Amino acid sequence: MAKSPNQKLKLLYLMKMLMEKTDETHQLSVVDMIRELDACGIAAERKTIYDDLEALRRFGLDIEQVKSKKTGYFIASREFELPEVKLLVDSVQSSKFITQKKTAALIRKIEKLTSIHEAKRLHRQVFVQNRVKSMNESVYYNVDEISNGIAGNKKIQFKYFHFTVHKEREFRRDGNYYQVSPFALVWDDENYYLIAYDSEAKMIKHYRVDKMNDISATEEDREGIDAFKALDVSAYSKKVFSMFAGRECVVRLLFHNSLAGVVIDRFGRDVTICTVDQEHFMIGIPVEISPQFFGWIFGLGCDVRILGPDHVVRQYREHLEAVELLYPK
Repeated sequence: MAKSPNQKLKLLYLMKMLMEKTDETHQLSVVDMIRELDACGIAAERKTIYDDLEALRRFGLDIEQVKSKKTGYFIASREFELPEVKLLVDSVQSSKFITQKKTAALIRKIEKLTSIHEAKRLHRQVFVQNRVKSMNESVYYNVDEISNGIAGNKKIQFKYFHFTVHKEREFRRDGNYYQVSPFALVWDDENYYLIAYDSEAKMIKHYRVDKMNDISATEEDREGIDAFKALDVSAYSKKVFSMFAGRECVVRLLFHNSLAGVVIDRFGRDVTICTVDQEHFMIGIPVEISPQFFGWIFGLGCDVRILGPDHVVRQYREHLEAVELLYPK
């Protein structure tokens, strides 16, 4: 048989075919493979297909044979198993900082990690969700620019904005650039944050990545390395509720035992829990006092109480009174 112009690509096309079109419930026979290769302009014979399959096995592909009404072959295991791919898909879909357009593009790429048949199951899984997504299309590339700044030990500059009631961007500092030294990216409360050192304020600050625009690395080297090394990033995200900063202090909180899981979820397994009586426990934890912290306390209802310090108790009481004024009897 005369060799076709694409003959040198035969093994690659065969591997692609098996990866895309086979799994445990979908196999291809040798006749199917010959037909598929012919559609790609590649001539093949039964004997050479057997040799090619063996070569792909030696290369590392887990190709198994099934004998029923007809003999078929399929990829038995992959770099990512289907439950792992489902986890990746759901993580992308649930990420608020990734826009709907970029979510769809990423999921299409993730689907290629499995067969086209299993990809259909992933596709159905995706669209049963209806989550709020970011409106900033550039956020995906912001992460890359921040990473470049960190890797290159350079400061970055960006514009920072919020949305108005008309759903329009309004830039802070009259549209002037922020310039900071980037050190870490943190996922907190369904949002992505940059942890950076502000040389002007001489302190560590954080910024929502999806609120950053026109971001780029500068030629200036980063500053504040000592301040960042002294920072426990994990502890920082625990004490700054929803990344709203405030005055930091150690707060003593009394909880009903039923909220032990809630406390561990928020502060981690290392939090020190002190038994008060048969129904209550107490913790002392450093937090930054903010309306978001008070909102978290309020959401737990009567099963939590702020014991101290006194100024935090007073602030919480004033916060509750201010809210009550919005709902006169």
